Amino acid sequence: MKDYYDILGVQRDASQEEIKKMFRQMALKHHPDRNAGDKASEDRFKEINEAYSCLSDPEKRAHYDRFGTADGFGSGQGPFSSGAGFGDIFEDIFGDLFGAGFSSQRRQRPTRGNDLRYDLDLTLEEAVFGTEKVITFPRLQKCDTCSGSGSEPGKQPEVCSSCRGSGQIRYQQGFFSVSKTCGKCSGSGKIITHPCKQCKGHGFIREQKSVNLKIPPGVDSGSRLKISGEGEPGHYNGPPGDLYVILNVEEHPFFKREGTELFCDFPVSFTAAALGAEIEVPTLDGSAKLKIPPGTSSGKIFTLKGKGVPRVGSSHRGNQLIRVYIDVPKKLTQRQKELLEEFASISTDETGKSFKDRLKDLFTGVEN
Repeated sequence: MKDYYDILGVQRDASQEEIKKMFRQMALKHHPDRNAGDKASEDRFKEINEAYSCLSDPEKRAHYDRFGTADGFGSGQGPFSSGAGFGDIFEDIFGDLFGAGFSSQRRQRPTRGNDLRYDLDLTLEEAVFGTEKVITFPRLQKCDTCSGSGSEPGKQPEVCSSCRGSGQIRYQQGFFSVSKTCGKCSGSGKIITHPCKQCKGHGFIREQKSVNLKIPPGVDSGSRLKISGEGEPGHYNGPPGDLYVILNVEEHPFFKREGTELFCDFPVSFTAAALGAEIEVPTLDGSAKLKIPPGTSSGKIFTLKGKGVPRVGSSHRGNQLIRVYIDVPKKLTQRQKELLEEFASISTDETGKSFKDRLKDLFTGVEN
């Protein structure tokens, strides 16, 4: 993961002015025009540009500080992408030379709204069987009072007198002839003379948005659900962004999951393991019967087919694997002790030798 602060050589609490100052210095130093044919400087220049495009935007910077990435913030290039165009660099480096507000006309074009991210915790049961959730999150929305115009109802923005509604002003300096964004209307071509009281002229307000979310069976931690059009609204009639829900499945106190299989440890008594028994074991569907054959040893694994986890989009479920272990009693009655001692004294192998005799033979080197 790239450290944008380290790339620009600033502290994490650096001000926007400090970030811009360091960016200018480093961008001028590594600009391709000054380092023709130097691939290292060219790569460094791109890296500096990427870092600045994130840290110069307060919302991208806050998202980066929290998640370690600026992905999903309004680049207009699709989900989880970032990066500034060359026009942004040119503006930041040479903006003062040509006057404040230098920019290309692309800022007036329709731009896609920001993608949003929501982290959702699920229980293992919810992940296995699927569920429905209502999630609520803060989102910019078009102001209902002014319908996104920024002006009071009944009032219309005026055409900017400086740029005559074009949003651009031609600027001539020497042999340079460039267009710059109009500083009076910020490139919109219009001036809001009566700002909407609800949104203060911005056209958008931040509100809580609720969405019904259907989670399919079989999801796992890291699964990502995309809800199209539920991100923030676009600018200049651009399309809205998307909402990405990142799932995290909580650990279960009894079951462990590996892909489509569930694992668990289950105790059985010494007598059940020795004599065989039919026991009830827990599953996510409720209890199920499991036959323990006589002579079962500790660590034996049994399989319950179809009691595991389905693959997303499939009704077929994996298996549940049960590893049994002998539950040795910590307290015995006198009668239980007597019976076990008697059992030990008469226990022999196929040669007729008791455990004590076999142990003695082991240490004396006697062969069977």
